[in-house]
Amino acid sequence: MRRPPYTRTGRLAAIAVITAAMLGATAACGGDDGGTGEGGSSGPVTLRLGYFPNITHAPAVVGVEKGIFTEKLGSNVKLETSTFNAGPAAIEAIFSGALDATYIGPNPTVNAHSKSKGEAVRVVSGAASGGVALVVKAGINSAEDLRGKKIATPQLGNTQDVAIRYWLKEKGLSTNKEGGGDVSIVPQENAQTVETFGSGAIDGAWVPEPFVSRLVNAGGKVLIDERDLWPDKKFVITNLIVSTKFAKAHPDVVKRLVEGQVAANDFVNTKPDEAQQAISEHIGKITGKPLDLKLIKQAWPTLQFLNDPIESSLKTGLDHAVAVGLTEPVDLKGLYDLSYLNEVLKAQGKAEVPLT
Repeated sequence: MRRPPYTRTGRLAAIAVITAAMLGATAACGGDDGGTGEGGSSGPVTLRLGYFPNITHAPAVVGVEKGIFTEKLGSNVKLETSTFNAGPAAIEAIFSGALDATYIGPNPTVNAHSKSKGEAVRVVSGAASGGVALVVKAGINSAEDLRGKKIATPQLGNTQDVAIRYWLKEKGLSTNKEGGGDVSIVPQENAQTVETFGSGAIDGAWVPEPFVSRLVNAGGKVLIDERDLWPDKKFVITNLIVSTKFAKAHPDVVKRLVEGQVAANDFVNTKPDEAQQAISEHIGKITGKPLDLKLIKQAWPTLQFLNDPIESSLKTGLDHAVAVGLTEPVDLKGLYDLSYLNEVLKAQGKAEVPLT
């Protein structure tokens, strides 16, 4: 049977359907096709942002909870967020295309730079310093007392994992990736660490806040405050990195994200009580139980929230990771792009952040 030819109405309808489908596909692609390339983003863009639901990521937590990022990103950018327990998993999400940007620690940042031969990510801002400690059982008073003990870290190769392995190496104690050596390092999720510490399955943990305070409240004691191991007690614990692919496609969105980071840090530093309340409530939404405000206040003095990524400490952390056999030497050239940050800071009359 012969088909009747399209009428003019039919042709217009078909064109309308095709056009709608193309527009829908463009919006759905978000970070890949939602803009005009290097000149900026004119259409709808999806920014997929990762962070950890803990106090060392306070600028991220507060920025999401208080709507700071949404406000700075504007109406043509849809913010989608994902949370992680430790850096390596967040980096895998960057590599797989599931994330466009993430708050993360320095050692996973270096690993991403190394594995991608300097192509995958750029550090665009700092976020936090400090907030990490080695908490141990009573009766452990020195590194030597850790011989034969089990110590937890958040994940093999993450920032805290490297820190304790290097510190033990300096003290003449060996570790290996399999959990052997003079001290057994047991990578596990931070929430699990609270349980295993309480049950006696581990003897201590090198962890970030609020888990430091939780372990102290569970009967532990701080053997090493990591701030004491660094010049001026400053070391990067949290950076903000972006996918270079996303930054190339949407530099204007990256700039607005950095504006959100700076605004979030301003909020955290000028309104600590409100920030702590926001952190408690936001973590509650994720875990089903608000984080105890007393715990947040207990941990707060160990942290500094600053936009400077403290480049020198990342380089030193890399040297430590090489020394303990968790990575190869890496050329860090090109890792930092602080042009967005310095443009934002300059516009606000604030001091720019130099690179060494």
